[in-house]
Amino acid sequence: MEQPNNETNSEHLSFENRIDLAELQESVFKIKQQLQKVIVGQKEMMDLLLVSLLANGHVLIEGVPGVAKTITAKLLSRTINVGFSRIQFTPDLMPSDILGTSVFNVQTSQFEFKQGPIFSSMILIDEINRAPAKTQAALFEVMEEKQVTIDGFTYKMLEPFIVLATQNPIEQEGTYRLPEAQLDRFLFKVVVEYPSADEELEIIIREQALENTTKDSKIETIIDGFKIVEFRALVKQIKIEENLLKYIANIVVNTRTNSFLYLGASPRASIAILSASKAFAAIEGRDFVTPEDIKRATIPVLQHRVIVTPEREMEGLTSKQIIEQIIEAVEIPR
Repeated sequence: MEQPNNETNSEHLSFENRIDLAELQESVFKIKQQLQKVIVGQKEMMDLLLVSLLANGHVLIEGVPGVAKTITAKLLSRTINVGFSRIQFTPDLMPSDILGTSVFNVQTSQFEFKQGPIFSSMILIDEINRAPAKTQAALFEVMEEKQVTIDGFTYKMLEPFIVLATQNPIEQEGTYRLPEAQLDRFLFKVVVEYPSADEELEIIIREQALENTTKDSKIETIIDGFKIVEFRALVKQIKIEENLLKYIANIVVNTRTNSFLYLGASPRASIAILSASKAFAAIEGRDFVTPEDIKRATIPVLQHRVIVTPEREMEGLTSKQIIEQIIEAVEIPR
């Protein structure tokens, strides 16, 4: 009897992606390598920052002072050849300090618009919760629509455009709670934890080894902004089955009916989970979304969009814990 040709069978069972994701994967790997030259641990934060880049979303990074929130965002900007602006939010910051203002030109006898620091590709907003509500509101249009309207004129942002904002959850003096409308415009909320004992030791060793060099000097540029735009177009082509779309919808709808939550997630959250899960699939080299991609995206997408009821909050229950319960309760499509 003729023996089956295993080589032929393996070729038959193999498959190729419809989309060539090799360059995207390689770029993500190289950017991570650059960040890991300086940043110890924090792999989840790095992954979420890169996914947000590919999914065309903004990121809110929350953690106590000194856990590398700002330096990670700065180093990420160094790996990509795009314009970078850093804005330090303070209680006296005005909307015009961010967006820009019209200045009278004596020579032409006309007003000219002077662009503010928001007119860049990658914006780092340090301690975003230190500015009052009117300054926070100045970000609504630009974060959602990638444009600024001033004095009747609309100014489009250059692509790619991404806002990375940091905040300290502990200190309350001189800070303002972010409006829900603004929180909803962030794709992810990344909670940065303390490093482990081994990671702490590695941080100290690396700091000692720096001597007279700076951390920024170790970072090399990997790609430019045009390549990010290309990668985003690829991510949008990632395939997702209809039953997984229903899975996303069921998770989000459950946040609106959960008795532990005072406020559930909006349809913008469903779209955010869809975009993020496609980006997670892309960095894994797949041109299709799996339930695991959706699960991985759900907590960072939802945890800042829902509000825990006062009773449950007093019991110490967090939005993350409730979202985890919802994920466990919703049936995974087969």
